Amino acid sequence: MDKSAKKPALSFWDIWNMSFGFLGIQFGFALQNANVSRIFETLGASIDDIPILWIAAPVTGLVVQPIIGHLSDRTWNRLGRRRPYFLFGAIFASLALIVMPNSPVLWVAAGMLWIMDASINISMEPFRAFVGDMLPSHQRTKGFAMQSFFIGTGAVVASLLPWMMTNWFGVTNTAPAGEIPPSVKWSFYIGAFAFFFSVLWTVVRVKEYPPEEFEKFSEGDGSSDSLIDAGGEAGTEIKEGEGARKLYFGFVSAVLGLIGSYIVYTNQYQKELYVLSVGLVALGLIMVAAALLQKKGKTEQGLVVVMNDFLNMPKTMFQLSFVQFFSWFALFAMWIYTTAAVTSHIYGTSDTTSLLYNEGADWVGVCFGAYNGFAAMVAFALPPLAKIMSRKVVHALSLLIGGISLAGIYFMSDPNMLLFSMVGIGLAWASILAIPYAILSGALPAKKMGVYMGIFNFFIVIPQIVAASILGFMLRNYFEGEAIYALVMGGVSMILAAVMMLFVDDVDEEEASII
Repeated sequence: MDKSAKKPALSFWDIWNMSFGFLGIQFGFALQNANVSRIFETLGASIDDIPILWIAAPVTGLVVQPIIGHLSDRTWNRLGRRRPYFLFGAIFASLALIVMPNSPVLWVAAGMLWIMDASINISMEPFRAFVGDMLPSHQRTKGFAMQSFFIGTGAVVASLLPWMMTNWFGVTNTAPAGEIPPSVKWSFYIGAFAFFFSVLWTVVRVKEYPPEEFEKFSEGDGSSDSLIDAGGEAGTEIKEGEGARKLYFGFVSAVLGLIGSYIVYTNQYQKELYVLSVGLVALGLIMVAAALLQKKGKTEQGLVVVMNDFLNMPKTMFQLSFVQFFSWFALFAMWIYTTAAVTSHIYGTSDTTSLLYNEGADWVGVCFGAYNGFAAMVAFALPPLAKIMSRKVVHALSLLIGGISLAGIYFMSDPNMLLFSMVGIGLAWASILAIPYAILSGALPAKKMGVYMGIFNFFIVIPQIVAASILGFMLRNYFEGEAIYALVMGGVSMILAAVMMLFVDDVDEEEASII
């Protein structure tokens, strides 16, 4: 066996084909993000019910992604290693996209959101590991940048679909009470078609390395690429004493969650804080369950393996987890509160029935399309910049510019000035979608690429849960309900992430700098 073999460099179009499925995945996410609340409200949900109904999305991702990553690491069949999950997720996500706008009652729509989000996650998680599997180190930044391009493009097109259906094709955007407008229905149908066939394109056009060929790639290309010897920092064996460590971690987490729940209850704080405290209890119970299974000798159980890998993540991944947490906390603050912040702070109204409010809300939609569009354009500039300045410096600068741009909305009074902020936020968004994954993939053992990419998703989901839990509480209790301060907090959070990025060890940097 040739231990010095390295993965061959792929052409631009090879990387295009292996990333093309992300276009459809983003169609699903964008349609979900832009229209599901509208569907819920149409079917009778009150505004106070919306956050609880939406909690399906982060919880589903938190559970599904590490499981799918663990399974895909161990899958080799006629379709390959990752591609079976691409295809399976695409089929069910596309069906959910068709059913969702035809839901007759609220509980059906809520169930469809769970199915849709689980299916999207099944397709999406292996795509991150796919880049690490298929590309040599010096091309991984380019691979994740290509994903950023398709994410930005898909987000722009899918977000505009209902508007395009009405203004370009004359499909009505109104419907009787309790019914979803035809423009939304047709947008979901187009999204289902785009999701399935873009993923199918990747499945058909890209062939994965078979196990015997994959084994030939040595650690020389920047990752521990042997499926036989891929321990790396994280290790592949569960060490003695890990069970006790899981019990301790689980006990502490559960106790902190119970204390938090008691504080929320006795002080009659907002109920959304229970999401955070109960989540800590759930994590503690899961960790205890993993410890008990390990004590019984069931160390091959997926739950034991995933929890062990979580507690023993490589150093670079641990450092990046803090960067991801504060980056995504900022993003969720922006996604949740920009409409309320812009309409009240810049347009001067909180009356959702007023013309001025709806003009502001429409302009926020344009701004979100602008930052996604700019992210798609700038994505291909990131790899050459990373070769000049290093990946972590490029990412730190991108986060710094994005954080200043987000917090700077506080000082704006002209709606048109928001487009300048969107340029900075778009730069940060493109970098967030590419560079952390490029750095991470070079620090992971190839044998565990999938499960660690799934665990890395924790640090996208957890800040979403934290943001949903505490931002409303902080605004009501410390900022007189002014939503603009959520954007300021988001900007500060992104700047903090930029500082943390400078302390990340990019262990694969030298290999990745090869032209």
